[in-house]
Amino acid sequence: MKFFIDSANLEEIQEADRLGVLDGVTTNPTLMAKTGKTFPEVAASICKFVKGPVSLEVISTECSQMVAEGEKLREFGSNVVVKIPMTTEGLKAIKILSGQGIPINTTLIFQPIQALLAAKAGATYVSPFVGRHDDIAQDGMLVVRDILQIYRHYDIQTQVLVASARHPIHILESAKMGAHVVTAPLKVIQQLARHPLTDLGLKAFLDDWQKMKK
Repeated sequence: MKFFIDSANLEEIQEADRLGVLDGVTTNPTLMAKTGKTFPEVAASICKFVKGPVSLEVISTECSQMVAEGEKLREFGSNVVVKIPMTTEGLKAIKILSGQGIPINTTLIFQPIQALLAAKAGATYVSPFVGRHDDIAQDGMLVVRDILQIYRHYDIQTQVLVASARHPIHILESAKMGAHVVTAPLKVIQQLARHPLTDLGLKAFLDDWQKMKK
């Protein structure tokens, strides 16, 4: 399973790279705005540093505008994946852009049939938002499971990119289900490496070592 970091903060992206787990980056307008910098400045710096896919999102809602914006986003680098929302206008844009060989990440997926439509339109990735399902007392991982089942049944090559991962359990379940990619904030990625028994074991080893030095 590939690990993407969900961030527009270059320092966080660089830290994920130092951890050896950075396969790509996902961003959105909210994350971009949090940097306090201009969009071109942030996008260019991320695409220059990251070797893997970088999802940059369109902000238009009409097909022709999405297409024009998507083509413009690709100027930041050959690793840019154009992120398009799951709407009827979005599907039209996905068909056009994917037909030009431009990779697409279909965002804001909340039900399996949306993922099927996006795949048929030519999406490279679909992003089911599991955390937002949890926010309304629904199990977002069931959506991931159903998408994977449908894709395997029809041998669909579109990759399932689990988004809005809020905690390590989301990532564990994604891996067990066979999701292709998961994207998460740096703090969640760091949590994956931690366990209280690891901390206790390390402390015991170091304490015993200190005793030997006396």
